[in-house]
Amino acid sequence: MADAPGPDPSAPASGGDPEADALTDAQKALRAQLLATEHWSLLASRSTTQAEVLTRIAIFLTLVSAGLIGLGILGNATRFRGWFGVAALGVLFLLLLLGLITMLRAFNTATEDLMYVLAMNRLRAAYLDLDPGLEPYLMMSPHDDLRGSEVTYHVFFPRPASQILGSSMMVISVVTSTVAGLFAGGVAAAFGAPIGVSVAFGVVAGMAAFVWMLRRGYRLYLRVWKEHTPLRPTPPDR
Repeated sequence: MADAPGPDPSAPASGGDPEADALTDAQKALRAQLLATEHWSLLASRSTTQAEVLTRIAIFLTLVSAGLIGLGILGNATRFRGWFGVAALGVLFLLLLLGLITMLRAFNTATEDLMYVLAMNRLRAAYLDLDPGLEPYLMMSPHDDLRGSEVTYHVFFPRPASQILGSSMMVISVVTSTVAGLFAGGVAAAFGAPIGVSVAFGVVAGMAAFVWMLRRGYRLYLRVWKEHTPLRPTPPDR
């Protein structure tokens, strides 16, 4: 009994890959399998990276809570005298160091996540080279440039600022800068500065640390686009 005829192939699109048009159906099927395997590999790596950094952030926030609660208990026990100041500065310094390490990992993860997005956009472009008729069914972008990454991150309308403000990277930046402000204020008080001056110094130091973190993350983001060369840029009319 003869096999039933398959669906008609999609019509080639203008500007498609001439090499892909010259492939046989068996070669196209093999390429599709290889591309799908790579796509799943990227998805698994992206999920693992996100889970790892979220675990680090959770551990850091737990340590911050435990450290501050421990300082409160120690302060009540020592009446905030004697070696309490040294212990408080030591705990805050340790929390600040852990926060900086966690923040660096969060920023690196953001860059890695962007890399995964661009890599999967390229794979979608390869799918369209094999079968241009798939394009109406892809919500994510097949273009590996800035606009293509923004569409993949937020499909329905231009990426809002709330996505950045509500990100894990912003959370870790706020908490770490707060710990930096507490540590700076504690150092100022340890050198005999008045309470008001110590508080003001801590606020300024915390805000400066927060601005530095945002600038570092933004510069890292700009460096990606400086070093990256898109293979399939978004057309000007999109």
